[in-house]
Amino acid sequence: MDATFWATVALVIFLALVVYLKVPGMISKSLDDRADKVRDELEEARKMREEAQGLLAEYQRKRQEAEKEAAEIVAAAKREAKAFAADAANKTEEFVQRRTALAEQKIAQAESQAIDEVRASAVDVAIAAAEQIIAGKVTGATADGLIKSSIAEVKSRLN
Repeated sequence: MDATFWATVALVIFLALVVYLKVPGMISKSLDDRADKVRDELEEARKMREEAQGLLAEYQRKRQEAEKEAAEIVAAAKREAKAFAADAANKTEEFVQRRTALAEQKIAQAESQAIDEVRASAVDVAIAAAEQIIAGKVTGATADGLIKSSIAEVKSRLN
């Protein structure tokens, strides 16, 4: 009996022992359990991926809504700023017009007052000159009447 024979007998005994102890069943059961565990993990990962995609879509939608709202707020602020600037420009224009009109009115009033003062001064000078001229030439009651009538005539022409 040679060594090959005994090696074959040992191999057959070993295989019989492995089958008797149900090692292939244990290996198969272990592999099935492992496959089930991997399958469950894959299913859980798929569910988590779907959830994540749903959340991502929701957050993208919310981000777009927020961006749209922000754009609307900016547009409204720009419109309000333009309206405020236009209103301020109008009010400034009205203020300048009122101030200009008031200044022109004051200037016209000052001119009128200055003209009146010059007229009054001219009348006073003319009256004083006329009094001196007439007083030097005419005397008595005739002189007083003539002076009064001349003064009245000068005053009526100036007014």
